[in-house]
Amino acid sequence: MLELKNVHGGYGKVTILNGVSFTIPKASITTVIGPNGAGKSTVFKAIFGLLNIHSGQILLDGKDVTRQSPRQMIEQGVTYVPQGRNVVPQLSVYHNLELGGITASDQDRVRARIETVMDQFPMLREFRNRKAIELSGGQQKQLEVARALLLDPKLILIDEPSIGLSPNLVQEVFRTLIRLRDQGVTILMVEQNAKAALAMSDDGLVLELGQTRMHDKAETLLRDPRVGQLFLGGHIETAQSH
Repeated sequence: MLELKNVHGGYGKVTILNGVSFTIPKASITTVIGPNGAGKSTVFKAIFGLLNIHSGQILLDGKDVTRQSPRQMIEQGVTYVPQGRNVVPQLSVYHNLELGGITASDQDRVRARIETVMDQFPMLREFRNRKAIELSGGQQKQLEVARALLLDPKLILIDEPSIGLSPNLVQEVFRTLIRLRDQGVTILMVEQNAKAALAMSDDGLVLELGQTRMHDKAETLLRDPRVGQLFLGGHIETAQSH
C-alpha cells in the first residue's frame, strides 16, 4: 500500500527526517511511536505533501507520489486527520461532514457518501443537526474520522487520535479505527499512548532522530525491552530497520 524509501526532509533548511524507510500493508493498522522530536508527525506531512522532501521516494500502490500536493494525495485516496480538534465548532455535524467532500466535483456522490458514512457512525445521524461544539471529545474525533471517509480513501493518516480524551473515549475511537481496518481501509497512526495503540495495531514503527529504528509486528514491539528504553530517554543502538 505505502512505501517510504530513505526519505530525507524538513522545513526550509532544517532537516527533520534523516532516512525514513518502511512499508505499510493494505487493510492494516500501523502505529508510529517514538520520543518527542523523533519526526512522527513530520512523516505524515511528508507523505501528504506538506513538507519539503530533500531526497528519497514515497510510493503508493507502487506509484511514485513523492512531492505531490495535498490535493493530489486526496485524489490518490489518501486523507489526513491532524492532531487536535479539527471540526468547525459552530457548524452542524452534517455541515462539517459536507466539508470533507468540498473538493469533489460530483456533489451528488458526496451527499450519497454522507448517508453511507452516517450509517457507519449512527451517532452522527442522531446528532446530524447538532453543533459540533456540543459533541463530546470522542464524538468530535469520530466526526473528524467520518469526514475523512467522505472521499472513500484507501489510506488514512491520523495523528494523535487519543489526545485530550478519557480512557473510555480512547477505546471508543480505537474501536472505530479497527472497524475501518476490517472494512479494508489502511490506517497509519501516530500515538503517544504507545501500549494501548500497539495493543490494537497490526504493526508498529519506532522512530528516533528522524530515522526508522524498529519496524515489526505490534505484539513483538510490545514485548521488546528496547521500546521501554526508548521512552525512558535512552537510545536504541542495536535495533535494525527491516
